[in-house]
Amino acid sequence: MSELLALGISHKTAPVELRERVALPEGRAASVLRELVSTEDIHEAVALSTCNRTELYLAVGDDVEAETTALGILARQADIRPTELVSHLYSIRNREAARHLFRVTAGLDAMVVGDTERQGQVKRAYELALVERTTSAIMNRLFREALTAGKRIRSETAISSGHVSVSSVAVALARETLGDLTGRRVIIIGAGETGELTAKAFVDAGVTSVFVANRHYDRAIGLAQRFGGRAVRFDELPAELERSDIVVSSTGSPHSIIERDELATVMASRAQPLLLIDIAVPRDIDPGVGRLDGVVLRDIDDLQQVVERNLSGRQAEARRAESLIDHELERFTRWLDTLEVLPTITALQARGESVARHVLRENEHRWEALSEADRERLEVLAATIAKRLLQQPILKLKGNADEHATYAYIQALRELFALDAQADSAFSGGEHERKAEPRLSKQTQPEVTPFRRRRAQRRP
Repeated sequence: MSELLALGISHKTAPVELRERVALPEGRAASVLRELVSTEDIHEAVALSTCNRTELYLAVGDDVEAETTALGILARQADIRPTELVSHLYSIRNREAARHLFRVTAGLDAMVVGDTERQGQVKRAYELALVERTTSAIMNRLFREALTAGKRIRSETAISSGHVSVSSVAVALARETLGDLTGRRVIIIGAGETGELTAKAFVDAGVTSVFVANRHYDRAIGLAQRFGGRAVRFDELPAELERSDIVVSSTGSPHSIIERDELATVMASRAQPLLLIDIAVPRDIDPGVGRLDGVVLRDIDDLQQVVERNLSGRQAEARRAESLIDHELERFTRWLDTLEVLPTITALQARGESVARHVLRENEHRWEALSEADRERLEVLAATIAKRLLQQPILKLKGNADEHATYAYIQALRELFALDAQADSAFSGGEHERKAEPRLSKQTQPEVTPFRRRRAQRRP
């Protein structure tokens, strides 16, 4: 039986300097997913990487071995020692791993509680795993349920009222630094979803000039047209920096876009200060830029300080959202529990059908004179008796809520009905019958370990 494992770091456990090294842009995420599922103990994998977290959601066999393997893969792609990463890592299992994903999707574990961007990021992470074919029944159900829970929470609570996001907090930080933003010139670097939300937030705040720089110029043009700005090619960026008040960068580039020496040249020809807000992970702006005269540099961790001063208004809605998560989580857990008993139920039903067929075959000489219709009725009768005989054990197995009792029932049924026996038993019909009997594949043979609702070893 597979277990769930969530492994990752976030803004709660690691500084941006480490988060940017562990970040998984789409290309790197795809290769990590393929490497994860190529190992013996990891059967399914989804990788979620945002400005505030990098997390792996895994369906695993041996959770201890899988955790060690996943840690090694993360550390290797980040080019750091596992011992350097492990102290910042959280590892959550089974029911609590599912709860964590539900909370992340709903924006409850975000830097900005109720962050509206989180749902889309989780959806894209799941879609990438689908493309890479690294999901199966457990991850598919888990992520679909998480996305459904996120939608429900946004529609039934006011947790996301005002469309609060990292982008809107960037506007608040700009106001704190520069005062009134009316008439300010802003450059948005990056034309993805975050860039779009950032442009909208600044336009709503009164900014009249929005210049969008992006490596894909066509996307930059489309975004600039939507918000009354204009697109800027990357080679035009230095000239625009000389005339702008604010720069917000949110690309997925693995390398710095604005370097210290380049900006020093720009600042030499400027008289007014320049505010740079870097909301990308990995960071787009060289941290050394902040030491230049006239430059104010803020990164994603600086935004967190603004957030912490404005959390109180959302706490009541967050409590309502947690209650909804409990409800959605219970439904997922009930489904997951059926995976534990399903192989035993399938094997038990197959055993009953096999016994009925064997008894009919053994007694075939007794009803040679029966018509074909009567033979069919007799076969149906035998199958029905076998089914009715097993009905109560199966219902008991399905309906039990005590995981320890479920484990005992599984073990008892498999032993009493010889479901794992290789030799002949009272319920088998010899070598010929065993060949005809449906067999569970190796993949569906159940582990003896039940789905355990263990508490997390380390929580973010």
